[in-house]
Amino acid sequence: MSADTMERVFGALADPTRLDMVTRLAGGDATVNQLAEPYRMSLQAVYKHLRVLEEVGLVSRPPGPQPRVVRLETEVFDRMEAWIERYRRRAEERYSRLDAVLAEMNAETDDDSNTTTEGEEPS
Repeated sequence: MSADTMERVFGALADPTRLDMVTRLAGGDATVNQLAEPYRMSLQAVYKHLRVLEEVGLVSRPPGPQPRVVRLETEVFDRMEAWIERYRRRAEERYSRLDAVLAEMNAETDDDSNTTTEGEEPS
């Protein structure tokens, strides 16, 4: 998934209403009226939120007579997971390298503190 697409997906999910809609759709398909129930907004505003989610591929509404169900499209989450996993692995690799450097520095510090000069007692 391209960085531009990811930016659009995360941008769509940044809105609390859209994130809540996606969370609710994770429990099962719903009609637009069912999705609109908990919100103090017009049906037109709900459709605008759904259009944003549709444009980034997070939800779909199959063609057909009303009421049409809104369905969560899980493939987008699979692509998001792969994108996130790639950067998680990179971060873990950096942290592993940092851990190795810190362990080496600690070992050198321990070696230096264990070295004694003639006539000195080890500390």
